[in-house]
Amino acid sequence: MQPIDLAIITLFLVGNTLFGLWHGKSNKTSKDYFIGAHKLPWVVAMLSIVASETSVLTFVSVPGLAYRGDWSFLQLAMGYIIGRILVSALLLPMYFKHGVSSIYEIIGIRFGARMQKLAALLFLVTRTLGDAIRFLAAGVVVQVVTGWSLPLSIMIIGLVTLVYTLSGGIKAVVWLESFQFGLYLAGGILSILFLLHLLNMPLPEIAASLTSAGKLKIISSDPHILTNPLSFISAFIGGILLSLSSHGVDYMMVQRVLGCKDLSSARKAMIGSGFFVFFQFSVFLLVGSLISLFMHGAVVEKDREFAFFIVHHLPAGLKGLLIAGVLSAAMSTHSSAINALASSTVNDMLGGKASLTSSRIISLLWAILLIIIALLFDTGNKAIVMVGLEIASFTYGGLLGLFLLSKSTRDFHPASLGTGLVASMGIVFILKFFGLAWTWYIVVSVLVNIIVTIISDILLKALIPREKRSGTNF
Repeated sequence: MQPIDLAIITLFLVGNTLFGLWHGKSNKTSKDYFIGAHKLPWVVAMLSIVASETSVLTFVSVPGLAYRGDWSFLQLAMGYIIGRILVSALLLPMYFKHGVSSIYEIIGIRFGARMQKLAALLFLVTRTLGDAIRFLAAGVVVQVVTGWSLPLSIMIIGLVTLVYTLSGGIKAVVWLESFQFGLYLAGGILSILFLLHLLNMPLPEIAASLTSAGKLKIISSDPHILTNPLSFISAFIGGILLSLSSHGVDYMMVQRVLGCKDLSSARKAMIGSGFFVFFQFSVFLLVGSLISLFMHGAVVEKDREFAFFIVHHLPAGLKGLLIAGVLSAAMSTHSSAINALASSTVNDMLGGKASLTSSRIISLLWAILLIIIALLFDTGNKAIVMVGLEIASFTYGGLLGLFLLSKSTRDFHPASLGTGLVASMGIVFILKFFGLAWTWYIVVSVLVNIIVTIISDILLKALIPREKRSGTNF
């Protein structure tokens, strides 16, 4: 690695650490620490949402999709925008009406403390496993582009993220994520400019070449909508449901908008993030298409195309900036997970009764756990990595179903809700076995959750005499 690249990376890491320590002075209570005292500007919250959902895997694999194929991945991003509009219309008003610190308090208000803890537990398990394995994958990518060992890559990302998250809380996280988003987006745009310089071809000729090769196709007319996740109907509907779930019932994403001053600001942050994600995906898909043209489609290890280009073709300085962008994508996801896990633990599991010091200790414990899990696994655990990356598919449908049921006026027995939740997770195993495209998992699991819960509740009411229902939710 060239000295200038190392200097850029060092400046980036030190800057993140100092910024977090400086922001730590403004935290006086656990509410300051977890939701920023409702003073987060909506633009900052919006960019933080985008950064939180952009892991290193997104940073390096989206260009790979375009390198090997086309731009049909954007069909998902179209659905994301609609999904966030639905979150803003259906769920955000409910969160702000009750003034909750954790979205799972809504489940507690509607169905009782036990269901709140169960919903929070699903989030904690899902987020821990998914982000620990995603953290491992981030370490692998950082190892490739820097030459550091895998344990060193994980420890550097983990320790720097831990310091600024632990000290600064959500305010440091969202402000740094906004900067980190700008950094890796700038890296993508500069990569495009450098590739255009390397290709030394007129823009119309580049566009014609990519179009004739089918590299710029966005809409897929593949009729196999049940087995191909990127056929238009499958991708668009899947994108809507995925975004409705991830940004409506996953606390890590919703936490950012809860820190805004009012519902209007939260809605602007939520919906705006959908358009920024679409733009971001377009930038990195274009990077992948141009790399394919530059390298004449040479065979490169899957999802390593962009990393290969960074290592072998970028000049000193620009390479350092892109490596800092990779670190940004890794740290933004990791910091979001630490703060959200700690916040849910305090508000859902401990009833919100925790001091600022206790909140920081809980954050520290979650950070250590994520680092330990990432260090325990190795890159040979392909099945475990895939489970870690796909695990949200098993729980999002159940959680979204719970929130939709909370809008019903019917009083459900906890056993009915638990049965529906288990059924919604179990159906995903069946769908995977039969090869249904993953973009349908959430819609099917939501329907199964609602239908099974209602049927179970009707049967329970028929079987349990009314005089024996005292103490239940009937």
